[in-house]
Amino acid sequence: MTLDRSRFLYGLFFCCITLMFWGMLPIALKLSTGFIDPITLTWLRFTFAGAVMFLWQFNRGKLSEFRHLSKTHIASLLIAGTMLIVNYTFMVWGLSYLHPGAAQLSFQLAPLFLTLGGWWFLKERVFWQHWVCFALMASGMLLFFHPAIESSTGLTGIGFLIIQVSALGWTAYALIQKSLFKVLSPSNILLSIYLYALIIMLPFAHPSSLLELNSQDYWVALFCCVNTLVAYGAFAQAMRYWQTVQVSACVAMTPVVTFILSEVCVAYGLFSEVIFSAEADQLSLLGMALVIAAAITVQLLSPMLTRRHQSTLEQASVLKAPLTND
Repeated sequence: MTLDRSRFLYGLFFCCITLMFWGMLPIALKLSTGFIDPITLTWLRFTFAGAVMFLWQFNRGKLSEFRHLSKTHIASLLIAGTMLIVNYTFMVWGLSYLHPGAAQLSFQLAPLFLTLGGWWFLKERVFWQHWVCFALMASGMLLFFHPAIESSTGLTGIGFLIIQVSALGWTAYALIQKSLFKVLSPSNILLSIYLYALIIMLPFAHPSSLLELNSQDYWVALFCCVNTLVAYGAFAQAMRYWQTVQVSACVAMTPVVTFILSEVCVAYGLFSEVIFSAEADQLSLLGMALVIAAAITVQLLSPMLTRRHQSTLEQASVLKAPLTND
């Protein structure tokens, strides 16, 4: 589908919002490790997002969309919710085996999984130029995170496999979400997933521990909750306006955003007891530049390549038309 200027700008806006909030999330999660367990925090994030989204959709009169859902649609929503839970929990589990930088690097196969899924299940066109850009992006990620790979904690086989399960869970969630756009708005899709997740995760969470938090802890937890609502809402809108391959290219830049924001915190002495400098060398900076250049190239190439492909199909159709009439 050809992207006109307005769709491109909307997609760019929502992708930037997603990048910024997902880039800030690891910093907030790092701060939260001292006062709350990951499962309880994840349950809290889903609960907060579900409550806000329900009130928002109720006031807008948008809940009537659910009346037209079939059993297949409901099953898809439950699977999408389960896959998002898998994404969250396996990522936390993988961090038990991997350095955070190595875990982020491992997760960067998710954009490739998303592109392959869009090509295989959604029949989206992926050109050879896209694959070149993703190869450059992968090379840049390897350069960017080479200190984590070379460190003593490094990548381990078990941790790497766990992170890939997390990446596959996220990919499945994203693809199922896009397939449901014809029957539900992005907001109602997320509402369904949030409510399902908060019910499923409740037996494993410890809500009573929230009563023991101090004021600073509450602000960190609140930011994590708001982050979930804003980031996934923006991501859903981005998937609506852009093709999967373009969104996946933007998502691949998340570790770079996290790196930059972490260095800003270090430079201004923010959270100095928890956030430390990555001390990136010239090779890491070269990798960061390569990732950004590859991602920007995908954004510029995708609309042009799609228009060219459609033009070729139209020309071929015109040439065949006289033969058909004869």
